[in-house]
Amino acid sequence: MGSILCFIAYSVERSRTVEASLDNLILGIVLAAVVIITGIFSYYQESKSSKIMDSFKKILPQQAIVIRDGKKLSINAEDLVVGDLIEVKFGDRVPADFRLIESKGFKVDNSSLTGESEPQYRSTDFTNENPLETKNLAFFSTNAVEGTAKGIVILTGDHTVMGRIAGLASGLETGKTPIAKEIEHFIHIITSFAVVLGVSFCIIAVSLGYAWLDAVVFLIGIIVANVPEGLLATVTVCLTLTAKRMASKNCLVKNLEAVETLGSTSTICSDKTGTLTQNRMTVSHVWYDNCITDVDTSENASKGKFIGSGWSPLSIVGMLCNRAEFKHDQDTISIQRRECTGDASEVAILKFLELTVGNVLEFRAQNPAVCEIPFNSTNKFQLSIHKMNENNRHLLVMKGAPERVLSKCSTILINGEEQPMDQENIKLFNMAYNELGGLGERVLGFCDLLLDDNEYPEGYIFNDEEWNFPSSGFRFVGLMSMIDPPRAAVPLAVSKCRSAGIKVVMVTGDHPITAKAIAKNVGIISEGSETVEDIANRKGLPVDRVRRSEARACVLHGEELKNMNSNILDDIIGNHSEIVFARTSPQQKLVIVEAFQRSGAVVAVTGDGVNDSPALKKADIGVAMGIAGSDVSKQAADMILLDDNFASIVTGVEEGRLIFDNLKKSIAYTLTSNIPEITPFLFFMLLQIPLPLGTVTILCIDLGTDMLPAISLAYEQAESDIMKRKPRDPLIDKLVNERLIGITYGQIGMIQAAAGFFTYLYIMADHGFLPSKLYNLRSSWDDRTNQAVTDSFGQEWSYGQRKVLEYTCHTGFFTAIVVVQWADLLICKTRKNSIFQQGMINHQLTFALFFETLLAVFLSYTPGFHRGLRMYPLRYYYWVVPMPFSLLIFIYDECRKWIIRRYPGCWMERETYY
Repeated sequence: MGSILCFIAYSVERSRTVEASLDNLILGIVLAAVVIITGIFSYYQESKSSKIMDSFKKILPQQAIVIRDGKKLSINAEDLVVGDLIEVKFGDRVPADFRLIESKGFKVDNSSLTGESEPQYRSTDFTNENPLETKNLAFFSTNAVEGTAKGIVILTGDHTVMGRIAGLASGLETGKTPIAKEIEHFIHIITSFAVVLGVSFCIIAVSLGYAWLDAVVFLIGIIVANVPEGLLATVTVCLTLTAKRMASKNCLVKNLEAVETLGSTSTICSDKTGTLTQNRMTVSHVWYDNCITDVDTSENASKGKFIGSGWSPLSIVGMLCNRAEFKHDQDTISIQRRECTGDASEVAILKFLELTVGNVLEFRAQNPAVCEIPFNSTNKFQLSIHKMNENNRHLLVMKGAPERVLSKCSTILINGEEQPMDQENIKLFNMAYNELGGLGERVLGFCDLLLDDNEYPEGYIFNDEEWNFPSSGFRFVGLMSMIDPPRAAVPLAVSKCRSAGIKVVMVTGDHPITAKAIAKNVGIISEGSETVEDIANRKGLPVDRVRRSEARACVLHGEELKNMNSNILDDIIGNHSEIVFARTSPQQKLVIVEAFQRSGAVVAVTGDGVNDSPALKKADIGVAMGIAGSDVSKQAADMILLDDNFASIVTGVEEGRLIFDNLKKSIAYTLTSNIPEITPFLFFMLLQIPLPLGTVTILCIDLGTDMLPAISLAYEQAESDIMKRKPRDPLIDKLVNERLIGITYGQIGMIQAAAGFFTYLYIMADHGFLPSKLYNLRSSWDDRTNQAVTDSFGQEWSYGQRKVLEYTCHTGFFTAIVVVQWADLLICKTRKNSIFQQGMINHQLTFALFFETLLAVFLSYTPGFHRGLRMYPLRYYYWVVPMPFSLLIFIYDECRKWIIRRYPGCWMERETYY
């Protein structure tokens, strides 16, 4: 807008002298570039939904095995219809939502759909009213990881659970980002001020008898002086630089405006699996010899040793009763990072024992299995019989659900002694089992039985269907518990978010007990915080007798959320600082995000699954995982964490806050020069003095000398308190507020205007026109026919001589603004800290100081510029005239900041801390 008005004003002025200029063409090119950039941005925004739908297509199964007329056919998955009988085997992608009628050890990976990190068994049993939890349903686009199944298609295409998620994600409308709202708010303020001021003085000019063309020039000049023409470039460059800096810290920004949004975030709704946790089952505790031992669950866990007579039998059962294997050619890779085949729990046990015992696969090969009964949902245990190389006897080993394994045991091994499974030992078992289960961990029991070599000699043929071997009387050897462990850096990241006033909320499809345990481990539920259930247990009361308001923390099940109206949900969000949502569906995640937004929060959502995509898109900023994240979640998100590390979000928050700070500083720097640019037109009209500053000279300031210094503030480092402040309130803490306007226009800007006018008066006086002579001089000064205007000493000045002096004053006023902007740039480096605390390590800013000075010298002294830009060389001592004002600005602002630091909350802070 400013460039357009300046273009018009300049054209009007040049039309009087009928002089052609290349400036018009340059301004036209600049305007065209702005239009093109805006068009590209709009196209990008409109194409996001189509990209999300394209990413859904990538996860769709291509082929399906269908049984029609008794024949097996391979057809395109899109040709399936409701009622088709299909067959799915290990490695397939499920081609439609179907109900199982036959299952043989069938497991599906539902992590992208429900957030459950462990593959889920599927059978023909109806086990739950919730379709996502019942065992007799499998869903479109999930992966079959084990076994085979047959079933009847019940939903296809857009009607499937995945199809509804796709429709939900692509159909959502996203609002404006906080920074877009702030810039729009700023534009409204500056435009209203400029137009009202310009129109007012245009009307006054006409009423005072000015020609309408002169009045229009006043109008345009005042508007041009108010509008920061370089703001678009400054904001774009600031956002781009920050995005580039974040990319080096593993944060890929897809939408530039999202950088600042993350800094404004007041609530982070985080998925659990793969975001807060490592998305790999890991053995976390073992119980043997009546003692629970912690296991290192870090990603870089080193080899450990376990002692005690009970450890060897437990480790042997764990090694033998296990079908997981390492993939080939991974000897150089750390054990925890090796890829494996097999069930997630068995892989966890394999890696744990490889670290603690070593050579698991070799030991298994030396003691081969002669009979195996795989795990199934009916038995809830896995059994195998091995011929032991050490004594040529057969060893029966079993693992499974602890209570099921315990029911088959008559003895228990404690401290090397085999004791009867009496009530005392059962009590010890239950205490350990409940303690581990209460941590939200999956617990497995282990037992063995050394078979009699006379009854089961070498070569004996074991029958896994008729069980021609013992089915009870086993020896219980211990427990192992597994969990998807938190990422190492997450607890510190959550703590930093808390200190920065950001509420971190867990939203997961996993079980409430597991979700609560992880939330406590990472600090989402802080130590000492109690839920309603905790209070009920402590007081010995039913849960419904405890009011929710008594609990600081809250764990909500998806079933509760389903039957909850928005008012109750809003009340829970408002009254609980620590919240975990478990067993949530994609639609419920969306409801949760909307509820936080209703409360006025700026919401960030993190996730990696398809089920997270609607919430990712609806949030003010969506953050997807770059490694484990699905294509759908990446397309729906505004930012991607390349290292899948939640801790990177804290980096993003700091960078987002920094860019908001730096944009404030940049705008403060830019707006300060508006007053010395406006006042020359006001004095020119009201006092009838020769024009102190021209519109083209204003353009040289806004698009020339001020541009690089304003951009250099984007490189400024954060002040010390940036992560100790509360998230800004979008309704109160605006990018441009009354305090910023007050200090730029009412304080620093006035000093700058004084510097410009002092320089102007000095130059005029130095050429014979004292201040008293300038009043009401304009009419004769601009009269082309008057070739004999006398100065204060009686010397006569022709029209051409007067214009040379006027343009010299323009140049002097211009250089005065440059000189005082030196100090303005230095004081804008910080909002509260002293420059001596912040230091001058921003080398881009130092370069900008020299650049604006050299550019001013170049514009002032380059021959020929007096024709196009109307700038004439200055006497060198004219540069010294405004320097005391520059020093005054620096000292004044340092004193202001000292008072703010010394007396927090004082009047000075309330009125001037922008």
